[in-house]
Parts: sequence; C-alpha cells; structure tokens
Amino acid sequence: MDRDIMTETPLSLDPERLVARAETTFAIEIAGIEALKKRLRQNDSFVRAVAIILAARGRVIVTGVGKSGHIGRKIAATLASTGTPAYFLHAAEAAHGDLGMITSEDVVIAISYSGQSDELLTILPAIKRFGAHLIALTARATSPLAQAAEVHLDVSVPQEACPHNIAPTASTTATLAMGDALAMALLEARGFGPDDFARTHPAGALGRRLLLRLADVMRPRDRCPVARADTPFTEALLTMTQGGMGMVIEVDEHDRPIGIFTDGDLRRLLERGTDWRHARFGDVAHPAPKTLPATALAAEAARFMETHRINHILAVHADGTLAGAVHMHDLMHAKVI
Repeated sequence: MDRDIMTETPLSLDPERLVARAETTFAIEIAGIEALKKRLRQNDSFVRAVAIILAARGRVIVTGVGKSGHIGRKIAATLASTGTPAYFLHAAEAAHGDLGMITSEDVVIAISYSGQSDELLTILPAIKRFGAHLIALTARATSPLAQAAEVHLDVSVPQEACPHNIAPTASTTATLAMGDALAMALLEARGFGPDDFARTHPAGALGRRLLLRLADVMRPRDRCPVARADTPFTEALLTMTQGGMGMVIEVDEHDRPIGIFTDGDLRRLLERGTDWRHARFGDVAHPAPKTLPATALAAEAARFMETHRINHILAVHADGTLAGAVHMHDLMHAKVI
C-alpha cells in the first residue's frame, strides 16, 4: 500500500525549512565559486599550472584523501576524457608502494583543503625526489603543501554550506570547479574538439553520432531489395515484401541506383485505382532516389532524411554503384537518433 510520506514526516522537518536550507546551500556554494573567479586574475598561478601540464611529456596524477580524494577522482576522469591523460592515485596507497606510478615526466595535482593532510605530506619528499612537477589545490598559501608546490591554486571559500561549518561542502564544490576550469583551459589550448571527444567516448551517444558512418549501419548490397527496370511489377512487390525494408531499389546495368519504390508509393497507387498488374517496375519507380556516400556520417544521413522527410537513404560507392541502404529504424537501432 502506498504511503503518504509527507503525513509521516516528523514535525521538526518543516518543508519550508528544508527548502530554505537548500537555497542557503546554493547561495553559499555560488558565493564560493564567485570568490574563486575573482581570484583567478590576481596572479598568474592558473596560467602557470596550465602551462606546466601542457609541457609535460607524462601524465597528470591527481592525489588526495577523504572528500578531497573523491573530488580528485572526478577531476582526473574529466581531464582524461578531454584530452589530458590523467589518473587518480590515493595518497595513502601511494605511501605503500603505488608511488612507483609517478615518473619525472609527470605532473602531480595534490588536493588538500587544509594543505596539511598527513598522507600527502608523507609522500611529498618522494614526489620531489622523482622530479615530478607539483601543483597544489589548497585553501592556505602558507600551508606545507602549498609551500612545497611549484604552483598553488587557492580554492578557499568564505564558509562551508554546512550550518556547523564543518562538513566539506562549498570547499569541495570550489575544488571541483577549479579542476573543471583546468580541464577546460587545457581542452581549449589543445584544440580538443567534438571528434576528439567522441574518440574517447566511443560507447556514448556523442561517439555514435560522430564516429558511425553509413557503412557501419547500412544493410549491405546483398541484403537490399533490388529490381531492374524490366522486372514485372508483381515480382518487384514480392521482392519488397521479402526485403523487409518497405521499399525496392531500381538499379541499372552497372548496379547504380536510379529509382525507388516504397510502401507509401504502393498505398498511393492503390488509392488511385491504377491497374499495375502488367506494369514493369521501371514504370512505377520514382527516379533519382536520394543517395549519400557510404563514407558519410550516420548523423548526416539522419539530418538528410529528416530534412527531406524520407525513411530511406541509399548508400553508394565512389563510382556511384549501390553499397547498401539505410532505414530510419536502422539509425534508431544504432542510437544515432
């Protein structure tokens, strides 16, 4: 039986108070990011951090513990997906052997709001010994971590959203925003575009739209319903039924598509009461069917079909011969649309 949760809510959980707390949280976190934005042009730390990462021949290793570690994982993932090879290294694990992942060609981004997390301070000498670059994200420029870094990025916030000013809230939001800013600045500097993004996300919707070509989703020539101009129309209809694409393609003697007949055309033919029993296929097929190169992007085919309000597109080789055919359902099945 469904229960009305609101009627069972304790009196202390007043809806107005809950919404007000949420609004206060948003306001405090927005203020934290606004403070971050204002500091950005006060020195060249951000630009120097980007320059160090761009010049590095190795990878970016993001490290931290606790909530900073969780934020670090996301920053590393964002960097990696936008053209900057990166991975996350837990500071505690680093002290127990994983420091071997760091080389002199790498850049370490160490995250600690206080700038004095014991786990990070423990591995600082090793990072220095390896010769890796060190960028620190902390709230205190005078902290041991900030002092040891080549570049310190100040991620301090006026206050936490936590009413007791204890739980990391606004500070983790600001740190995450700084990580996103680094990733987007690096993306800009590298000229990392949608095609590059698609190559790192081949299983995603963007990857499908930008990487799949007609040749990847089309029904190949040997599976296409095809007829010649002199084929009896009744035989062409049987071919259309067996083909399962709701159409028949007319090809010439060189196997180039020169006409098409769809199930919509058949309905219109029946509505007109035309006697087609003795007709040839070439007499009823529509000339000049819509075609695209088999190398065209599947997304381009989807736009083309939507623009022309058609359900089929024919794919052709460079010499104009039939390569295959695509139905709108094929694009939907491939999740291009």
